[in-house]
Amino acid sequence: MANYRLTIQYDGGRYKGWQRLGRGENTIQGKLENVISELIGVDTEIIGCSRTDAGVHALCQVANFHTDKQFTEKEIMDYFIRYLPKDISVVKVELVPDKFHARYHAKSKTYLYKIWNRKYPNPFMRKYSMHIEEKLDLEEMKKAAAFFIGKHDFTAYSNAKSKKKSMVRNIISIDIKEEEGFVNIRICGDGFLYNMVRKIVGTLIEVGLGKKKPCDIPHILESKLRKETGIIAEAGGLYLEKVEYQ
Repeated sequence: MANYRLTIQYDGGRYKGWQRLGRGENTIQGKLENVISELIGVDTEIIGCSRTDAGVHALCQVANFHTDKQFTEKEIMDYFIRYLPKDISVVKVELVPDKFHARYHAKSKTYLYKIWNRKYPNPFMRKYSMHIEEKLDLEEMKKAAAFFIGKHDFTAYSNAKSKKKSMVRNIISIDIKEEEGFVNIRICGDGFLYNMVRKIVGTLIEVGLGKKKPCDIPHILESKLRKETGIIAEAGGLYLEKVEYQ
């Protein structure tokens, strides 16, 4: 049995997220599985490291699949290049040990959120960032971000669809920088709940606009009330940027 690891990039704008939902549903996992199943000749499941939401993009999604048929890495790569839609790209194929699991063996994931923070809109990035006209106070946002670092119960930052038994997650770092008109927020953690990153970014935006204070964050976390978090950032500004493995 061979185990292949895939590194994937995609524009998630027209998809209902990573996870296959059912026949006919437009998902990243579904598109990949359709292509690889055609090559192998049997239905094949692809395991992704992160179930990105509808409209979310990936610069580095990692996945794996098993097959009892032998292919070279080049054969698999060439088949994906030929048959995948142009908004999904497999950029690397590797034969890995049988025990490798894209989701369970991930040590950390880093998400990037892009905010276009200028009065005028950016026509080239309108589908790939969130436009906020008012100037964001980055220093206040950084103070607020510090309260998210470490292990916390993120029930308030989950979604009603979250079915995880434990809502505790460990945020390793949050980096906020202004770069050529963009406010880029990078959030690194050992795992994330459904909508968690976009809800954290939404709270940071409200702090940056003066609608919340950094000292509100501990209260929100302790309350476990989803209504306390404020807005949820738009899906188009979010990217799965990096995955680290054990």
